[in-house]
Amino acid sequence: MERDQGLKASVRKAVQGMSARDTIMARVCEALRLPAPMPHMKSHALELSAGLNADGKSSGLTILPLEAATPWLPDGGDTPEEQLALLIDNLEKLRASVYQVPNATVAAEIILRLASERDWKQVAYHGHALVEQLLAGLPCATYRVDSGLETDTFNKATLESCDAGITACEAIVSQTGSILVSSSTCGGRSLSILPHVHIVVATHAQIVATLGDALHEAKARHNGRMPSMLSFITGPSRTGDIERILVLGAHGPKELILILLPDTGP
Repeated sequence: MERDQGLKASVRKAVQGMSARDTIMARVCEALRLPAPMPHMKSHALELSAGLNADGKSSGLTILPLEAATPWLPDGGDTPEEQLALLIDNLEKLRASVYQVPNATVAAEIILRLASERDWKQVAYHGHALVEQLLAGLPCATYRVDSGLETDTFNKATLESCDAGITACEAIVSQTGSILVSSSTCGGRSLSILPHVHIVVATHAQIVATLGDALHEAKARHNGRMPSMLSFITGPSRTGDIERILVLGAHGPKELILILLPDTGP
C-alpha cells in the first residue's frame, strides 16, 4: 500500500508539468487500463480516498486526483427503513405528497376524498392491478388509457381535460426521490404528463436505493427486456427559467401524489 501511494505521489508530481490536453489524455488512457470505482456516491468516494476499489483492492489509479471523486449523488440507504426515510425526505423537498396506508381500502378512501373535495369531473387511469382496485366509488367519470388495447380509444383532448391521472410504477428511488414509470405501468408517457395531478400507487417492496437499482428491477420484472418507454419522474413539473422563480406545473402535472401500500397487498 505504501509503495502504491509513493508511486501515485510521484506520478502526480510529474503530471503537474503536463499540459491540460496531455493530462486529460493520460487520464483517459489510464481509465481504459485500470478498473476504478464510479465517483458518484459517498461510499465510492471513501473507497477511492483509501486507494481501494469496490473489491477492497488497490485501485491503481495515479493520474485521477482524489478531489475528482467528489460525490454528486447521495447513497440510497442500506436498509429498507433507511431507504423509506430518505425517500420521504426527498419527496417532501421536491414538494410531492406521500401517503403511507395500511391497506387498499384506505388508499381508495384517500382518492375518493381528493376527488370529492376538489370536485373532479374525470380521472384517467392505467389498467393495472394496484390501480383498478382503488377506483370503486369514485364520484366522477373514469377514462382508461392503455397502449395496445384492441379497443384503444386514446384521445389527447380527453386526457388533457382529466383532472388527475392514476398509474402504477416500476420502482421508487430513495436516492433522489424519483419514480420510474414505464409503458407497462402507465400505458405511455401522456398519462403521467397531461393531467394536472399525477397519483402513483406503489408498494414498499418497490422502493430501491439507487437509479441503477431501479433499472435493474425493471429489467428483471420484464424477463430481461425493457419496456418500450421508461421515464424517471422527480417531483411535480417545474421550471425556474424566468428570473429563477420556481413555478410548478410548467410542463406537466402541478402535483405529484404517492400512495404507498404494504407489501402484503390489501
